[in-house]
Amino acid sequence: MATTEIISIEVNGRTVDAVPGEMLLKTLRRAGIHVPTLCFVEGLSPTGACRMCVVEIEGQRSLIPACAFPVSAGLKVHTHSERAVAARKTIVELLLADHPDDCLYCERNHHCQLQTLAEEFCIRRRRFVGAKNSYSRDYSGESIVRDPEKCIKCGKCVRVCDEIQGVACIDFISRGSKTTIGTAFDEGLNVSSCVNCGQCVNTCPVGALTGKSHIDRVVDALRDKNKVVILQHAPSVSVSLGEEFNLPIGIDTVGLLHAAGRAVGFNYVFDTSFGADLTIMEEATELVGRVKKVLVEKQNPKGILPLFTSCSPGWIKYVETFFPQNISNLSTCKSPMSMQAAITKTFFADQQGIDPKNIFSVAIMPCTAKKFEASRPEMGRSGYQDTDAVLTTREYAQLIRSFNLDFSSLQPEPADTPFGTRSTAGKIFGVTGGVMEAAIRSAYNFLKGGTLDNSFIVKDGDMKNLRVDAVRGLAGVKEAHIDIDVPGLGVVNVGVAVVNGLGNAKKLLDAINSGEKTDLHFIEVMTCPGGCVGGGGQPYGTDLEKIKERTKALYTIDDSESLRTSHSNPYVIRIYKEFLGEPCGHRSHELLHTDYHQREVLT
Repeated sequence: MATTEIISIEVNGRTVDAVPGEMLLKTLRRAGIHVPTLCFVEGLSPTGACRMCVVEIEGQRSLIPACAFPVSAGLKVHTHSERAVAARKTIVELLLADHPDDCLYCERNHHCQLQTLAEEFCIRRRRFVGAKNSYSRDYSGESIVRDPEKCIKCGKCVRVCDEIQGVACIDFISRGSKTTIGTAFDEGLNVSSCVNCGQCVNTCPVGALTGKSHIDRVVDALRDKNKVVILQHAPSVSVSLGEEFNLPIGIDTVGLLHAAGRAVGFNYVFDTSFGADLTIMEEATELVGRVKKVLVEKQNPKGILPLFTSCSPGWIKYVETFFPQNISNLSTCKSPMSMQAAITKTFFADQQGIDPKNIFSVAIMPCTAKKFEASRPEMGRSGYQDTDAVLTTREYAQLIRSFNLDFSSLQPEPADTPFGTRSTAGKIFGVTGGVMEAAIRSAYNFLKGGTLDNSFIVKDGDMKNLRVDAVRGLAGVKEAHIDIDVPGLGVVNVGVAVVNGLGNAKKLLDAINSGEKTDLHFIEVMTCPGGCVGGGGQPYGTDLEKIKERTKALYTIDDSESLRTSHSNPYVIRIYKEFLGEPCGHRSHELLHTDYHQREVLT
């Protein structure tokens, strides 16, 4: 195995190891040397646009952006020379000169990189004054608010939307001093190709892009004595919420989450992982039905296989917008959030004698796109929506703080029944590959009967203790082929794939539609890199290391509990027996399934 060459450079008078050709910023960060940035995006090629990372290199006449300068032997670098620091400070002062002075009202107050840099450089007075650019805020979208007056034109949102997500709904528009970032024809986000994923919100260093808050409507409902306000929370929220209260990254705060919900006034607290178990019952049944249609009935009309998961609302809108020819490949199953809300306003309302119109259903989600999903007319019936409001992980933390609760001092509490008991298969929905692994556990059972055993073979991986290692991990695309001995059919090879990040999904869709990929039957797609643990509504500052720790926490939960398959959940069995009937039956199809349609956007 070839070894990586190591060279030495001098930084601030000390010797630092480096790899020839790597960017200086990477070398500095590995050595623990802080250099500020505004435009840099980990994993993407550098642009050097903001110039915040400039350093002084002996022998170079100009200051050099560390993010875009390759390392070579013999470099002598000064990261905090008088000249470099003065340049950075001037950049911040110029940005502040055209920035609104509304920090106290800003969503990003205390989470703003421009604010942090102003503090770092001890900027206490305005040195540059002049007329400021004036733009209107864009409130047209269901999930994201755009405020061009706060935009510092770092371009991070543009690059993430284009290079990582492959959506490219925003770009630089106009010229010169009037340059800003906007949509096609500078129209609203609601008529753009935006899929509401919120990755732009997470990468924006200031408050130019924020989530559309539902806190006020939730507080109004909590104050309404005629409303029964019900909370449900997504699987990944419990392992990320603690970060908002300075708890260790990845710690499972599910009991505290429940206690906080009751303390602020929610009448009932449910776990959306139960809805995830329902999703698996329906989606695995749908998959088995489609596979049998192809293998037994020898029918393979276009759109039956491969079957795509439908849990991620950003992914659904992406297909509706960019790949309408694949809409029939989408599972008709609603997401766990919408399934949970639907049975809350039917089965639960009937059990408790509550008029569904008096139920206000609130979902705590790691995802800004869930706000869009909740607003879809397909997610409601009889004049009311399944979900009335969606709070992101960040917003739920804000709500808790607004009630002056000491989150970490609360006594953990369980969720309410009947939607408080969940399998760990439902819990791992929060990570990329989790939906697939949960579906495999049950689809295998539905195809063959019984439980997983050693006859369940995953190529290039081992099946032990219900683990499907081949679909785990943070790779953009993962594939596995599963041999299942189906009674009456013999050995059936099922090809599965797991994708996270829409840019990766596009590549796979192109390969499938061109006929290059023909061996896949079931595909999980998560809009956000890493899955829900990296969602657009998670705490600001989410990075790869935090995604890894949250992922590890969810798999630890799966390893440590005994109820690990959705079809074994006793409350799932009960709700089918008492209310829904058979998976994919008449009533479950009416309540738990939906349809999608092609979307026209301005381009």
